[in-house]
Amino acid sequence: MTDIEARRRLLIVDDEQDVTDSLFAIFTRHEFEVRVAANGEAAIEHIADWQPDIAIVDVVLPRMNGIDLCILIRQAHPRCRLVLFSGQQTTQSLLEEAGKRGKIFEILSKPVHPQFLLDYVSSRLSGRSRLA
Repeated sequence: MTDIEARRRLLIVDDEQDVTDSLFAIFTRHEFEVRVAANGEAAIEHIADWQPDIAIVDVVLPRMNGIDLCILIRQAHPRCRLVLFSGQQTTQSLLEEAGKRGKIFEILSKPVHPQFLLDYVSSRLSGRSRLA
């Protein structure tokens, strides 16, 4: 197995370039193979031929919200862990609507400290969490 095959695969979905650039730099420094998408459609294209181990998804995205995207990712790749994050007020109503459909997600509030996010993602990949 090559180094790239041994790396944990992370998909970052956020429409803010500064956020994706920062997260890309942080996670690649910590041995992740990272792909970035600015919207749900681009994320779906990535996962069509590349299965991430974990996805960090902003809730408020253009055209398709992050919760609907996570539902699609979960259907296509049930083993992919999901981390939702948002700094928007509208997030709560989207979470409640998904919950009514039996789709429960845990969410982090922006801004998220980089070390906390690294620890959070690592704990999800180690199997210490059953959510998302």
